[in-house]
Amino acid sequence: MSTTPEQNTIEPVETLSDLERQGDIAADFLEGLLDIADIDGDLALDVRNERPYVSVESGDGSLRTLADPDTVQALQELTRLAVQVKVGRPSRVILDVSGSRDARQQELADLVDRAIVRLDEGASQASLPAMSSYERKLVHDLVSERGYVSESYGEGADRHTVIRRA
Repeated sequence: MSTTPEQNTIEPVETLSDLERQGDIAADFLEGLLDIADIDGDLALDVRNERPYVSVESGDGSLRTLADPDTVQALQELTRLAVQVKVGRPSRVILDVSGSRDARQQELADLVDRAIVRLDEGASQASLPAMSSYERKLVHDLVSERGYVSESYGEGADRHTVIRRA
């Protein structure tokens, strides 16, 4: 079997220090955006699952509009681009605004559970709507925990997950 040069390329392993630096860059970028928008927020940095994780919290509810899933996704992409410019390679930074990630994970768990009910009722497979790669990874983990199998299909913004019995 022949391989192409792309198949032989090894991604550089990012150290904890690299990931923490990306988190710092992301936090600086987000602080600037919050200042421009005159929105108060406290930032917390972490590394989870080999990804920089930045959480923005506020006790006064001023982040409610920013916690919308589509807005969080857009802010995350902007933040990733800002980090990429500084470090010279793509970043997989994860952004959470006011617990939006936990809320979305619960929505995904509910979606998976409803799909499994369809399978238990006799469907041969259950397709989920298109979602980001991060959300698809969460779905794959949830499906596996429940004893089913899943695969992703489609390209770009149309990429979605299909669940089947194991």
